[in-house]
Amino acid sequence: MNGYQITFFTQQARSHHGKPLADWLVHLAGELGLRGATVIPACEGVGQHHRIHSAHFFELADQPLSVVMAVTADEAAQLFERLRAEGLHLFYVKTAVEFGVVGEDDEGDRSMPKT
Repeated sequence: MNGYQITFFTQQARSHHGKPLADWLVHLAGELGLRGATVIPACEGVGQHHRIHSAHFFELADQPLSVVMAVTADEAAQLFERLRAEGLHLFYVKTAVEFGVVGEDDEGDRSMPKT
């Protein structure tokens, strides 16, 4: 299947509607019926204002996070329409990809349909 890998970049302490933004994005993926979303924590990063964000032992609030999704073109349009409606200011990278599932379905996560 062809579509896009969309990666959103945020920080641990950033929130939307009283919920951590990364968690909100994951729940939005579920609400929209997307195949899934993965939150990936990072040790350190540089933001758009050239400020270093990092995860320290005593303070994880500034920890950089990325949220990754694989979506079709229609799903991407639906996702970005919803983000615009929410009024979010959020940096992302959108890359054209081929995605699918290889091998037999096991008893684990059944969120990805076979292609």
